[in-house]
Amino acid sequence: MLLEASPARYNLKNQTNVVEFWIVGFENVQHFKTVLFILFLMIYILTVTANVMIILLVASSRYIRFPMYFFLSHLSFSDLILTTTIVPELLHVIGREGSTIQFYGCFAQFYFFCLSGMSECLLLAVMSYDRYLAICNPLRYSSIMDMKLCVYLVIPPWIFGILLASPHIILLNQLSFCDSNIIHHFFCDLVPLLNLSCSDTSINHIVLMVMSLPFLFLPFIFITITYINITIAILRISTTTGRRKAFSTCSSHLTVVCLYYGTLIINYLVPSNKEYLGLQNLVSVLFTIVTPLLNPISYGLRNEQIRGALIKFILKRTRTMKNKL
Repeated sequence: MLLEASPARYNLKNQTNVVEFWIVGFENVQHFKTVLFILFLMIYILTVTANVMIILLVASSRYIRFPMYFFLSHLSFSDLILTTTIVPELLHVIGREGSTIQFYGCFAQFYFFCLSGMSECLLLAVMSYDRYLAICNPLRYSSIMDMKLCVYLVIPPWIFGILLASPHIILLNQLSFCDSNIIHHFFCDLVPLLNLSCSDTSINHIVLMVMSLPFLFLPFIFITITYINITIAILRISTTTGRRKAFSTCSSHLTVVCLYYGTLIINYLVPSNKEYLGLQNLVSVLFTIVTPLLNPISYGLRNEQIRGALIKFILKRTRTMKNKL
């Protein structure tokens, strides 16, 4: 049975177990509800279109069969999982000014969010290694970064994402939710769920901190080291044109890394405070909604080879349709 619209009625203090949650979404934005709904719907459509386009181009075009684009297609797939997990439910929440979600549906949403987040952190590290080889060891790049190595590099992020998102779900399933079911967020994130539990969540917080090491800090440190070496290599290039070209191949990746890792660190490792719920929601919007759109734009539409492949793809499909007619 759905809960009533008044938030006061969502407190289930007389019940022993919560069977569904009420997602509040963005509070105190009733006057901007329509604007937010249209904005996020447009972003979602653009994000899905851009990422699907990247995947199709890399899979079908023989002109962009380079390791960088192979990794980019996997990053786009990760972004598709992330945005499809979050945004449709968010639109429902905004449209109804809050929405219920079943207990295990909430856990499923967090699982796929966690899976895509972990995979993306490791994929960004893999892409930084690819850029490091391309700039610091250009003569041997083609022989080192062959397709076999590319496959070996993208498999672990997905395996780790699938397997190591599970401990959070297992531990969450052991908790009791018996006081309130109001999630002051726009999706089922870990910290809001832990704040609702009436059980001891110390193990959950320990696991969060421990898993932050291999999935957040180590990849970030690795990326930092690779870019220090990349910067040194770029500064050694004698021509201004060469330095500019080398830097342009890395600037998009570095921008996404700073935005993605910065928002993750703020959201999960900075102590939460109820006074800053609005700020935390804004930070979450950046890495769950904005970043999946920026990735294909930064890597793809600014890249001449991607644009060229897109034009060839469109012309080919147009000719095919004309021939059929």
